[in-house]
Amino acid sequence: MSAADVMSKADLFRALHHGRLPGDPLVLPGPWDAAAARVFEEAGFPALATPSAGVAASLGYADGRTPAGEMFAAVARIVRAVDVPVSADVEGGYGLAPRELVERLLETGAVGCNLEDSVDGVLRDPHEQADRLAGVREAAGGRLFVNARVDTFAHGDGDPSDAIARAAAYVAAGADCVYPIGAPPTVLPLLRAGIAGPLNAGGRVDGEGPSPAVLGGLGATRVTFGPGFQRFAAAALRAVGAELL
Repeated sequence: MSAADVMSKADLFRALHHGRLPGDPLVLPGPWDAAAARVFEEAGFPALATPSAGVAASLGYADGRTPAGEMFAAVARIVRAVDVPVSADVEGGYGLAPRELVERLLETGAVGCNLEDSVDGVLRDPHEQADRLAGVREAAGGRLFVNARVDTFAHGDGDPSDAIARAAAYVAAGADCVYPIGAPPTVLPLLRAGIAGPLNAGGRVDGEGPSPAVLGGLGATRVTFGPGFQRFAAAALRAVGAELL
């Protein structure tokens, strides 16, 4: 893939996040391998977002334990299998310097990335994380859409004001979107009011949570599902296997 192809897909992916109406968020399913990616593309989704936990499961690793090389290789296979833009969840960045992280992401053909602001369940200092995001933005230019995960609700005290403050620092550092993972749907309007730019919310595929349309109405610009689809598929396989036995 040429640099021009990557840039055009990055621009397309970025454009998908803007001008969206309430109740019409960008829905990004999470393929864990190339076959799943093709299924989602054939279903009509305009872009995809890989889940690190789902990819880890497909490779036989626990969440957060996938070697960097294997994660990048898996992302590259997914990107190669489809024509739509693909964003990659690369956890905390695997300890790579921003420039090397960007280079390795671009080598996969990904046009976006998800970066966490916690390590082993402990929140990073928001100023240090903002500096890291600024380094990624500088190295990537416009070639990567940076989704900055805010882990206040997952690994902090769940204070919305802290999530908003972290989000503001990350947006100022150049993040294209922020993702307060684990934020209760009821808090989304408050987060939306306090956060500039696109806002990512987590959706569910088991019907237990609000639909993407409802999440969009509450303020979400886009909805991702983490490893939800991979776990749903695994449950279906277990059920089929049990019937066969």
